Formats: sequence, structure tokens, C-alpha cells
Amino acid sequence: MYWPAQEQQEIWEDFIKFHGKWITAGIVLASIAIGTASATAQRKYDPGASDAEIKIGQTMPYSGPASAYATVGKVEAAYFKMINESGGIRGRKITLLSYDDGYNPAKTVEQVRRLVESDQVLLTFQSLGTPTNAAVQNYLNGKKVPHLFLSTGATRFTDPQHFPWSMGYNLNYRTEGRLYARYILDNYPNAKIGALYQNDDYGRDYLMGLREGLGSKAATMIVAEAPYEVTDPTISSQMVNLRAAGADLLYDATIARFATQAIKKAAEMSWKPIHILAFGSTSIGGTLAPAGLENAKGIVSVRYGKDPTDPTWNDDPDTKKWRAFMDKYYPEGDKSDGANSYGYMAAQLMVKVLEMCGDELTRENVMKQATNLKDVVLDFALPGISVNTTPTDYRVFKQVQMARFDGERWVFFGPIFAAE
Repeated sequence: MYWPAQEQQEIWEDFIKFHGKWITAGIVLASIAIGTASATAQRKYDPGASDAEIKIGQTMPYSGPASAYATVGKVEAAYFKMINESGGIRGRKITLLSYDDGYNPAKTVEQVRRLVESDQVLLTFQSLGTPTNAAVQNYLNGKKVPHLFLSTGATRFTDPQHFPWSMGYNLNYRTEGRLYARYILDNYPNAKIGALYQNDDYGRDYLMGLREGLGSKAATMIVAEAPYEVTDPTISSQMVNLRAAGADLLYDATIARFATQAIKKAAEMSWKPIHILAFGSTSIGGTLAPAGLENAKGIVSVRYGKDPTDPTWNDDPDTKKWRAFMDKYYPEGDKSDGANSYGYMAAQLMVKVLEMCGDELTRENVMKQATNLKDVVLDFALPGISVNTTPTDYRVFKQVQMARFDGERWVFFGPIFAAE
């Protein structure tokens, strides 16, 4: 049928008036649906993550022989509380589930299974200890759960070829041992070395690094080795044996509790060897003060972070920010304990990785971001030190500076150098 042009126009106008609101509503609903689908498509979650929350797990020695490090977990919880109060990570609040394992590998296994299978955390973060993390490494890698920024520097946690889901945080212990060997050869080439070390991957890595660094001279320079078990009540007999062997340089690869004992025992025996101490036991408040600051005078170690007790950093903006944080979020924390600046810095790096993940909070993407860090500068890193990682190099810290304790603070000497 033929409709005149005028009538066609009138019919079309009537159609629009009657159906227009439905057409408009349909367009609006379709647009909302498309927008919602688009937003949903951009968000990817694995267990432990949602629009509202990011759930993280860790084990800490709140009891047992390594309880001196318990403050690490407490300061990290305080840091995440601060982040949550400022809006979280893209609106998501961080929930940190931190369980006590007593520095007991069997307990670690139990607690980590609970975190993964019952709590369903997205990742584990900064769990402390070499033997404890070793006990769950195969399990977490098998489950493909990020085992991230661990509070250990054992070599097995920077081995992406065999353990792609495990990533240490501390300076690699073997690397640190080689650095001390270089220092010894340069300054004390005729030293008689007595090595005190924990009889597990922690201590053995340090001992291996020392031997590697000394090379052919290791056989003659190391005059005695004294291992101890973490369950031992004291290391007094080991110290007596090292002195009796004629050692004039103490290579001390111990955790905080035993480092304190070693310093005290040397003073009791009036034994004054050159004393090199593993980085993890260099806290002034946590290790040296309990041993007596005067007794600790002259100890040598490495550093890659600022010491908040050092007057050098009194006017440093980042140190001031940390002090304000401690006053507000962790007032009971000891500002002289280096474990509190250490934990703060590790939590800051974890937040950086979560921010880099955007709305793709999957376990795979967490590892992707953690292993692609570029020139990340943390508040407590020494000037000139930044974090760089790659999928084939999981080491977080690769630059250090030597330091000597003068009875009050750590005094740096020499240049910052790469720890290859």
C-alpha cells in the first residue's frame, strides 16, 4: 500500500511517541549491561581476593627460639592497617592472617595448610625462617600459591627454575657469605676463622658462601666449625671450642637469640676476635642491646637499609614518616629494633606489588608483578639502592654496604657495591 509522504511522517512520529520511552529504556539498560560486563571482564580474582578484600597469610615465630623476630609480623599488620585506613588497594582492604608457628617446621606445615585450604588466602607473605619455609615450599609450589618475599635469604628461595612460586626477600645468604670472605681476604688475609653456624639451610648457606669466597684458602683459614641446633639452649660450648681452636676471627651465622649469646659469651671469656655477624641478627634493640652494647662494639656486617637509630637519618623525610607511623599504629614497638624498619619496608614492597596487579588479583599475576619490579625505591633503602627483579632473577636486594658497630650505631664504610 502506498502512503503519502506527509502521512508517513505522522505515523513515524506517533510510533516514536508511543515506543520511544521503551526504546530509550532499552538502550539505557543495554548500556548498563554492557558496562557491567566490561567492568566484570576487567576484574579477575583467585581465592582470597574480591571487590572488597585481599586476604594474605603468613607464619611468624610469636613463640619459640626465634621469637625475637615476632615484631616483624606485628609491624606488618600495623602497616596494612594504615593502608586500609587510607582507602586500601583500589578500595580493597588487606586482611593479614598471621599465625604462630614457634619456628617449628611441623607447626609451619599445619598453619600453612590452614591458610591455604581453610582461610583460602590469595598468597603467603614474609613468613619467617629458613627451615620453616623449606618445610612448606614444595606444598605451596604444588598448589601454585605465591610464597612471597620470605623473611629468609636461603638460596633455595631464589631458584625460579625449580620453585617458581617461592621468592625470598633478604640478601642471599651465600652471596652475603662471599662478601664477608672478600672483606676478610682484603683486611685479614692471615686470619684464623672460627665458624659458628645454625645446622640447617640458613647456617649452611652462610658457611658455603664463606668457603666459596675464600676459595683455595678456605682449607687453611677456617680452623674450626661449630654447628648448633635451633633447639639447643645455649651455644656456650661451641664458643669455648672455637676459642680453643685458636680462632681470632668469629664468623657468626646465627639467629638473634644465639647471636646475643655469642656476644655475651665472648665477653665473659675475655675473648676479642674480629667478629663478623650475619645481617639478620644486627638489630641494635633486638640483638646487640640485650648482649651489652659495649660488648658488641667492633662487630662488622652488611647493610642495605637505613638505621632509624642513626642520627644521620634524623632529618630524613622517610625516617620521620616511619616514626610518625610507629607512634600512631604501633606505639608499643621498639624504635631501636631494626626488625621494625625491616618489616615496614617489606610491607611497603608488598603493597607496591598489589597496586601493580590492578584489578587482576590472581595468583599468577601476583607472581608476574613481583618478578618484574623496576627501580623500586623503598623508604628505608640506603640511597642508591633500589629493587629490581626479573622472571629469572628473584633476588630482591643485590646492593649492600659494609658497616661496623661503634657501640652506639652502625657506621658505614666503603662504597655501595653490587652483591653478585
